[in-house]
Amino acid sequence: MASPYRELFSAPGSVAFSAAGFVARMPMSMTGIGIITMLSQSRDDYGLAGAVAATFTLSMALFGPRIAREVDRRGQGRVLLPVTGVSVAALGALLLCTRYGAPTWTLFVCAVLAGFMPSMAAMVRARWSELYRGSPRLHTAFSLESVVDELTFMVGPALSVSLCTALFPEAGPLLAVVLLAVGVLLFTAQRGTEPRTHPVDTAADGGAAIRSGVVLVLVLVLLAGGVIVGTVDVVSVAFAEELDRPAAAGLVVASYAAGSAAAGLLFGALAPKAAPSRLLLAGVAGTALTTVPLLMVEGLVALSAAVFVSGLFFAPTMIVVMGIIEKTVPESKLTEGMTWALTGLTIGIALGAAVSGAAVDRLGPEGGFAVAVGGGVAALLVALPAHGLLRKAETERAGGRPRAEGPETEGPDAEGQDAEGQDDQPCASRA
Repeated sequence: MASPYRELFSAPGSVAFSAAGFVARMPMSMTGIGIITMLSQSRDDYGLAGAVAATFTLSMALFGPRIAREVDRRGQGRVLLPVTGVSVAALGALLLCTRYGAPTWTLFVCAVLAGFMPSMAAMVRARWSELYRGSPRLHTAFSLESVVDELTFMVGPALSVSLCTALFPEAGPLLAVVLLAVGVLLFTAQRGTEPRTHPVDTAADGGAAIRSGVVLVLVLVLLAGGVIVGTVDVVSVAFAEELDRPAAAGLVVASYAAGSAAAGLLFGALAPKAAPSRLLLAGVAGTALTTVPLLMVEGLVALSAAVFVSGLFFAPTMIVVMGIIEKTVPESKLTEGMTWALTGLTIGIALGAAVSGAAVDRLGPEGGFAVAVGGGVAALLVALPAHGLLRKAETERAGGRPRAEGPETEGPDAEGQDAEGQDDQPCASRA
């Protein structure tokens, strides 16, 4: 299983941008929970803490796709550095406002500007796409990135909370600021693997990537899936506290991430041949079905096993979504399209956390897990009628119809593949 992943890093510069991207994306998982922990400790107000963290999350959802669109047009280096500077300065100001008791409104202003934090997961995937477009290795690269996403969300929140509680309230977000600044500087320094830019052609632009029916469907699927993830995070804590074992909540959440990561690694190594539309439908159906046992668990061991099984479908579904976007979105909007997908997931996680939290307050953990079941049903209700749309897009590409911009890049002759579909060494730089 290790061989396909080892081959990914044969391209010059791939190790450097992947490692830098990992550092730069850690703050995404650390900042929201860090803000909550910081403000709940320093101001003793969970309502305020949640509201500021939600403002930060919604701000990222608002700015993220627009930042990604500028990246596609002007290049990663030219856009990521200034927007990261805004986010770093705003987060730094938020820490100072918290430390010195500034008025409440300043916290929200800082949270809005901190939302300029770029979606580094999309930036890394865009570089893999530039290296391996048309190659089977791209599927493996997307699988690796889904596993890295799981790793950051296993390590980041726990690290942020631990620092806030063990050192001082601002410690977790402070480390996130440092990692963001250092990671983006290192990432943008890797110019050899930076994707090509696509200057605006007003006549053929077609507007935002979300206007594509395929992208919209995928965003909605991930939004519904994000509701499940957010619910698991919140309700696991409530379930563990109800059993008087609050520390065990981390193990339950880690079980979900472990199941997802294991499935992602296996899925990337196997490279299934089924049509992406069928794989997506199967993944969504599996996700929906595996939420049902959450309603029937009675102990932490059973809950850990149930969320592990539920997590098995998350990373493969995410991999398929990114693969479909890469195949259907014009190259000039690739980063934007991927960012829209990740934005849908982020909004879903926040929505799931908020709704399941309210359900737990009224109905207990069982009510919270009902929200996860609802998220699974919603994802299935989106995916089922959209199956035909995705199949149509696949048929058009199989018939040789190009994407909205640029030549067709998929097929046995793309990127130097031989007759057996094996790709030659990729070009290290296409900038």
